[in-house]
Amino acid sequence: MKRLIFILTILLLLPELRGEDSLQVIAPDTLPAITSEPVDESLDSIDIKLFEWLMAGLDTTACVGSPDTAVLADSIYKQRLQALPCIIELPYNPIAKRYIQRYIKHGPRQTARIMREAEYFFPIFEEALGRHNLPYELKYVPVIESALRPTARSKAGAAGLWQFMPATAKRYGLEVNSLVDERLDVYKSTEAACVFLQALYNIFGDWNLAIAAYNCGPGNVRKAIQYAGGKRDFWSIYPYLPHETRMYVPLFIASNYVFGYAAEHGICADTIRAERMLTDTIVIKERMHLKQVAEVLDIPIEDLRYLNPQYTRDILPGNKEYRLCLPIEQTAGFISQQDTIFAYNAKQLIYDRRAEIDMAQKTSVAGGYTVNGKMYYKIKQGDTLGGIAKKFHVTVSQLQKWNGLSGTNIYAGKNLRVSP
Repeated sequence: MKRLIFILTILLLLPELRGEDSLQVIAPDTLPAITSEPVDESLDSIDIKLFEWLMAGLDTTACVGSPDTAVLADSIYKQRLQALPCIIELPYNPIAKRYIQRYIKHGPRQTARIMREAEYFFPIFEEALGRHNLPYELKYVPVIESALRPTARSKAGAAGLWQFMPATAKRYGLEVNSLVDERLDVYKSTEAACVFLQALYNIFGDWNLAIAAYNCGPGNVRKAIQYAGGKRDFWSIYPYLPHETRMYVPLFIASNYVFGYAAEHGICADTIRAERMLTDTIVIKERMHLKQVAEVLDIPIEDLRYLNPQYTRDILPGNKEYRLCLPIEQTAGFISQQDTIFAYNAKQLIYDRRAEIDMAQKTSVAGGYTVNGKMYYKIKQGDTLGGIAKKFHVTVSQLQKWNGLSGTNIYAGKNLRVSP
């Protein structure tokens, strides 16, 4: 089972909890020596079936039909990594090699899908990284975090391309409530991620440590530095990091390599629909439903949801500026027909949902957040169950039922479900 979970984590590149969890201390003698060849971890038959299930439904192209999976000499991998135009150090060692080979040998179709999505997302990432004077190779962080799936969510509550937890998202100016989750907004979440990554680099002065801290939190990296006797490089603190973070930087190195040398291994991007490549943005100040746009302009609703995943229930709440992303050929039609769009089926789609919109705005003010349609609240010091119930317009008994509580004792830092 542990092995199955490990492979699932690698293939899906699942996001991890961004909090300050207790550190898993791993004794150095349990870690494969970085200077020696690691134990072979080839996929067994169960893992192969799992992999095939994960790959089901993905588009394929001729160039991923027979990828070059030959194991190259270490000197070639090392030379290729050194040749990449990167500021961040990308060292080659057996651990990095292991993840490079996993991408090439076991994940060419997944890599092709990610490369397809990268054609849309990477220019957005690069524009923001360049504006913040950050290394462009940081664009591979969301490859590891979410496999470039804008609506990716973790069981821990992280969401979006950059996998922000709700509290971190709000700290960096992202709106998270029942109707809007700007962690799923590619532009705003990328802006927040740039500020967050710069802050982490300012703390550690090393990009590999900053990247590790992005995954497990700066507190865990500080603890690992202490356990390593004050050494401040990733490979020295490697044995003392949480398990997921020990994989994180090697995956970052592997992502840089595979994207840089995909062609050499017979991997190329899947085709991407043209309307998802060329887009434009319009600022909206009125309440609006995506179905109004879809039906008036004859745009598939799934395309609008893909371009605007931050509107989790298809509603732009209004009362302030919200951005609507459209296929570029539809922007002129929206501008010329916007009065018709706002009026179209407004009673059913907008005004009958007024109570839902009001609740979403109250939720934002109260500090709640939603995961898979259910509302949660992170308990703060001094909170009481009765006070939280009043804040979210529910009863204490409801909170007890939804959270399996037999009494009224609650603890700061825990997440409390506040909706049915």
